[in-house]
Order: sequence, then structure tokens, then C-alpha cells
Amino acid sequence: MTSKILNRLKSLGDPTIAAHSQRYFKTGKGEYGEGDVFMGIRMPVVRKCVREFRETSIEHTVALLQTEFHEARMLALLILVDKYERARTDADQNRIYKTYLAHTGRINNWDLVDCSAHKIVGHHLLNRDRGILYKLAKSKNLWERRISIISTFWFIRYGELDDTLALAEILLSDPEDLIHKAVGWVLREVGNKSFQTEDKFLKSRYKSMPRTMLRYAIEKFPEDRRQAYLKGIA
Repeated sequence: MTSKILNRLKSLGDPTIAAHSQRYFKTGKGEYGEGDVFMGIRMPVVRKCVREFRETSIEHTVALLQTEFHEARMLALLILVDKYERARTDADQNRIYKTYLAHTGRINNWDLVDCSAHKIVGHHLLNRDRGILYKLAKSKNLWERRISIISTFWFIRYGELDDTLALAEILLSDPEDLIHKAVGWVLREVGNKSFQTEDKFLKSRYKSMPRTMLRYAIEKFPEDRRQAYLKGIA
């Protein structure tokens, strides 16, 4: 089954798109996506393949996740999301959740995290203990740290903001720009639910947080308030 899916994906690839993606996703030596290989398939096309291969077993989906091709790993994750959303029992959802966390080493680029973490990990932990997110936030693995904060999008949807803020606190001094962007992005969503909550959080932290994180966080603030933060007079 894995070879069948790979052959299907290869038939959809475009060398020009692949070359652009190799640059865009920073796959060069020493860059965050070093060694990643692209087939050259746009995201909407990959999403269409989910319906075609949604009945793929979890075992074969995991095998697909092990491949070198970025779009194949993306499809594997989207299939897992689809399976989680269609699962009929808690046991089935728990199996998918555990499968996801057991293979974070293959969820190794920002778009792979962002299309899946909140829809599996966040969804699963909405009414469960969230301690695992704090372990991930302290991981040496950049992508596990990103999974921790992106997962909280699901909580924000339901107005639960405390864990997002607590994890943001842990990640404020993270050295990676991709974490700065993720934390800022999630804080912006907190503000969409409660401007006062985000504003209070930022007031005592904005001067020490990375500039990129701050810019993302205040992107939708009223212009006068946004300028106050940028000028350091909030």
C-alpha cells in the first residue's frame, strides 16, 4: 500500500514546484529543514488524496510517515487527522494520539506540525491531563516544542487560555525563530478570544520577548496599542 501511495504522489509531482519548496522550507545544510525532499505537490492536491487513501491502515500510514518525501509525510499526517475525526470510540482516538506522539521525529517541519498537532494532540487533551505538553515544551527537539504550543489552538477554540499562556511563558526565551513565530501566532489567537487576557500577559513580558514573537502577538491589536508596544511604552 505504501508503494502504491508513493507512486500516486510521484505522478502528481512537479519539478519546478519541488525546487521552489526546497528553498522555501529551508532544506539546505544547517537549515531547519536540512535533508527534506519534496516531490512538488501543492497542499490542496495533497488534501484531495486524503479521501482517496483514507482507508489506509494505521500501520501503513505510519510506514508512509517514515518516507523521505515531505508530501508523503504530510499525507500520512492528514490521514491520521481524518482517522481521528472519524473514530467512533475513545480507544480508537487514543491509539491515533499515541501513534502521533510516538513518531514526532518524523513530524519535522513547521507545516507538518501546524496541520496536525491541534487536531490530534490538542483535541485529545481537551478534557484530559495536559502534562505531556509541558514535557514537549522542554524538549530539545524544535518540532516537539512547536507541537506543544500549536496543540493549544484547540483549547483556545473553547475559551481555555491558561495552558497556552503557561506554555508561552516556558517558550519565551526559546532560541528558535520558528518557536517565536508559533508563540506569537498563538498569543494572537488568545487575544482574539480575550484582548484583556493577552494584553495583561504581554505587559510584563513584551520588553524581553523576541521581537518577532511580539509582532505576531500584537498583529490584530488596535493601532494605537500596537504602536505603544512596538515603541516600548505600553
